[in-house]
Amino acid sequence: MLVAAAVCPCPPLLVPAVAAGAAPELDVARAACTDALGVLAAARPDLLVVLGPAEQSGRGTHPQGTRGSFRGFGVDLDVRLGTGEGTAPGRELPPSLTVAAWLLERTGWSDAPIEGLGVGEPLAAERCIEVGREIAARAERVALLAMGDASACRTLKAPGYLDERAAPFDAEVARALGTADVPALKALDTELAYELKASGRAPWQVLAGAAEDADLAGALLYEDAPYGVGYVVATWS
Repeated sequence: MLVAAAVCPCPPLLVPAVAAGAAPELDVARAACTDALGVLAAARPDLLVVLGPAEQSGRGTHPQGTRGSFRGFGVDLDVRLGTGEGTAPGRELPPSLTVAAWLLERTGWSDAPIEGLGVGEPLAAERCIEVGREIAARAERVALLAMGDASACRTLKAPGYLDERAAPFDAEVARALGTADVPALKALDTELAYELKASGRAPWQVLAGAAEDADLAGALLYEDAPYGVGYVVATWS
């Protein structure tokens, strides 16, 4: 059963070594992520499942100990998803789960076994919800860390350019995540999310499926769009 969840953005810029001179701009977001992981630890889960958007090569399960790297972003920095050696030699974490692994290492996570799940952006809402239900049934006390960004179309310089639909979409996402509104997350417009380049849509709907019977309360810790991309940090407990 799901006992706690945290939602965090997944830009590699969260990692100061990647952001370099721009690192201070996301200090508040990093602090919020640290607080969110504290809520997960306080729930004393038996299993932590980390969800994140992934391209084809990164989809599927990533066992504890799987490596990730920021070398593709010009930084000689490697991380692991929890402790130990992964059981899939040669397979790396997708970028979203690599950021999650960095956050978990940064906070010294040792509270429960970890498993990563890379979720494909096109995954239908119904299947996302079904996957969430399956995850919630895997242990008596399950925690989820859902990585993903809201729209990438908030400003003219945003990766997806300016789209007037982006701000209302992000506002509804932040409201739903901040209040643990499961029906609203299930009902997210998948086509609009795709058009607005919202990478978190599928992980959020997996979370919604996992939380159906959990009766958790939400808290919004951070919401902003510093680079024209919507970043949200929230907790459910």
